[in-house]
Amino acid sequence: MSPRTRVQARIGQRTLLLTTAALPLTGWTLHALALHRRLAATKRDPLTRLLRRDSYTPRARRLLARHDDVAVVLVDQDHFKAVNDTLGHAAGDAVLAATAARLTDWAGPRASVGRLGGDEFAVVLELSAGCLEQRLAQLVRMLHTPVVLEDGRTVDVRASVGATTPHAVSSRDLSLLQRAADAALYDGEHTGLALLAARQHVTVPSINGRRAGRPGTSVWGRAP
Repeated sequence: MSPRTRVQARIGQRTLLLTTAALPLTGWTLHALALHRRLAATKRDPLTRLLRRDSYTPRARRLLARHDDVAVVLVDQDHFKAVNDTLGHAAGDAVLAATAARLTDWAGPRASVGRLGGDEFAVVLELSAGCLEQRLAQLVRMLHTPVVLEDGRTVDVRASVGATTPHAVSSRDLSLLQRAADAALYDGEHTGLALLAARQHVTVPSINGRRAGRPGTSVWGRAP
């Protein structure tokens, strides 16, 4: 064998060894990527693609810890059962997906936007007090925009919105903030209004069925 042939043979063997060694690495990389995607998928609700409660919560708490101006917003679809009963569950799913997309667009990529269950959603985002009124009114308008189904039918939708800030309730505890926002939401349920909770909402013992218009509740975003 000539010297040139021996050199080419050695180069070929090294190339084969490198290629062979790379195959398991490539396979593991693909496996790791697939595993990462599956783990990421488990953090999100399959219908709306929003964060599940157990993924939404730690992200929300980080936002509360890192930023001074933060708002906590809870959203409930109004008359959602009627949509399922009259138009079918596919229409209900479309309404939920549209609501999720609107919340995501409204809150922006840095927010924590989650589906807490059923037709209940939560958002924690960095938002200055000076912009809060305008942004909540904008959210109400977005959530009251009709949803167009794949078959061309249009669904009129409404949502109840309750919100609060750490300054309003003198706390940065996520559970307390959500409790206050939830109480404000029920105060304004089915009214087409976004209500901002005050400090007294933290101590509300029961939210369901409470009368609207508690003293000290600010109202924004009246629906047309």
